[in-house]
Amino acid sequence: MQYVSTRGGLGAVDFEAALFSGYAPDGGLFMPQRIPSLDGAALRRWSRLSYRQLVKELCSLFIPAALVPPSTLNDLVDRAFSRFRHKDIIHLSRLKDGLNVLELWHGVTYAFKDLSLSCTGQFLQYFLEKKQKHVTVLVGTSGDTGSSAIESVRGQKNMDIFVLLPKGLCTQIQELQMTTVIEDNVHVFAARGNSDEIDEPIKELFADLNFARKHNLMSLNSVNWSRIMVQIAHHFYAYFQCAPSLDATPLPVVEIVVPTGGGGNITAGCIAQKMGLPIRLVAVVNSNDILHRTVQRGDFSLSQSVKATLASAMDIQEPYNVERILWLLSDSRRTRALMEQFSVSKSLKLPQDLHRKLSETLRSCSASDEDIVGAMRRCWEENLYLLCPHSAVAAHYHYCQSDGSGSALLCSTPRCCLAPASPAKFPEAVLRAGLAPQAPPAIAALAAMESRSTPLERDQDWAQVLRERIQAAAERR
Repeated sequence: MQYVSTRGGLGAVDFEAALFSGYAPDGGLFMPQRIPSLDGAALRRWSRLSYRQLVKELCSLFIPAALVPPSTLNDLVDRAFSRFRHKDIIHLSRLKDGLNVLELWHGVTYAFKDLSLSCTGQFLQYFLEKKQKHVTVLVGTSGDTGSSAIESVRGQKNMDIFVLLPKGLCTQIQELQMTTVIEDNVHVFAARGNSDEIDEPIKELFADLNFARKHNLMSLNSVNWSRIMVQIAHHFYAYFQCAPSLDATPLPVVEIVVPTGGGGNITAGCIAQKMGLPIRLVAVVNSNDILHRTVQRGDFSLSQSVKATLASAMDIQEPYNVERILWLLSDSRRTRALMEQFSVSKSLKLPQDLHRKLSETLRSCSASDEDIVGAMRRCWEENLYLLCPHSAVAAHYHYCQSDGSGSALLCSTPRCCLAPASPAKFPEAVLRAGLAPQAPPAIAALAAMESRSTPLERDQDWAQVLRERIQAAAERR
């Protein structure tokens, strides 16, 4: 299995090279040169696997045994999931009126990104130990990625991680999960800007090829292919949990509703679909609705500004993984032309044929803060079950599929709503819905812990500050 850039500007590379890269040198994102295909018989065999086993099977399709022997891959995945609180790692809650909620948040930081980042951290460590190499990880976060990335590499001697968070735009708990990790290799910066603005200095450093090579820069955002690869597994698990029977031919369809920010999770679903999994995908967003407008009207254009919402981890204007989806639906030449046009104008009208393919691949829905609060409240009233605001965006879509009497239609197509985070991380949103927050001991303890971060003010050159701190960390080694 080899990997190519979505923009076609370089030859194929192996998994190790894709893992240690951020963006490809031509500005694109790495994707498998070919997408493996599974037939009905293979899907029926996989339906008997646990989530952990599904991750191992999927990774083995994308990581050649010559690069990581099967027994080693097995051990790396087991190690990655050793800190998860639930015995099954992820868990499906079946609620009233066909609302199925797949809890992806039983990892250390109570967010779905623990699933992919715990594995990615193990893959990185494996190659770094073999090569006696050091890397510098750069991460911009809208809330959850930063803490999951930190937990995946904290204390490692051969990795330094630099995380930029948007000060005041993620919850206090999300911020504390980053700033209370006091390790020599963890460097957290609290920037006076939004999620898209903090991505700019990171892109600038990656674009400086001499600096990037000197310090072995890499990304753990979902630009990293490894993140996408691991996330494919929970789409398969969701399907197998919710499909009524796999005895029929053709296999039944399951609708999977995916809360979407940067687009990594919905991209993983598109790849699962391409592999032969019979799923119908719905990308659900908050008021930052560029992906919804793209699916509905082919309008991939920025709004005037990012809107702060209750579902803060999805407050993103540029869902960079859309580039991967466009590549899946077209080719590298066309993807390159479209993304270069977008990088200049920040406005793009998809060609009619490509928009048609996209709308056949995805459905979409957007939810306001009022919709989010309403879904949280209704789910609690009907099930005594708390949703986080991001999960509530998916539940809002489910509740909208109603028969007019307020009862969700029990249609022939089963539906699974992905729940990316625990409500314990978002007490402000829970209170806004008139409900009582529930804080597990690990979350409650954060407020009393030592905290450390470096402020980045608007009048500073953020890229230059990062350069200096990265250079200083290198000199201390």
